[in-house]
Amino acid sequence: MGSSLLVGVGSAAAITAPELRGQRALQDLQPDMHGRDLRQQEFLKASMSGYDLSGSDLRGAVFNSSDLTNSNLSAADLEDVVAFATRFDGADLSGAVLRNAMLMQSRFTGARIDGADFSDAVLDLSQVKALCSRADGVNPSTGVSTVESLGCR
Repeated sequence: MGSSLLVGVGSAAAITAPELRGQRALQDLQPDMHGRDLRQQEFLKASMSGYDLSGSDLRGAVFNSSDLTNSNLSAADLEDVVAFATRFDGADLSGAVLRNAMLMQSRFTGARIDGADFSDAVLDLSQVKALCSRADGVNPSTGVSTVESLGCR
């Protein structure tokens, strides 16, 4: 009977809801995360407004329903990021790589995107149109222009 209880406790501990995993990950976050290796981390419903993530490796990270308003993501590697319903309003994405990123229902109002590479990223059409109206520059690491990566016409 004692071993059954231990198995039950172990099984319950192994099953963690995504929201709780995200909250646990937040304990390690600090406003200055410049240049950090944050590959495949989960930031679910995270309030990261104004955070400095510039130059960070965020490949494969998940930012679902997160707030990244006014954050610094310049020169960050956001390849294969999933950021569903995330706010990037006023964020600095200059020189960032967002290749293959899933950015549905995310907002970029006032975000700085010069030199950002959105190649093969999935965005809402309304956001693509808004981003195209101010797209400029060439990504320093991929050599792809922001206009080309967004498929602007």
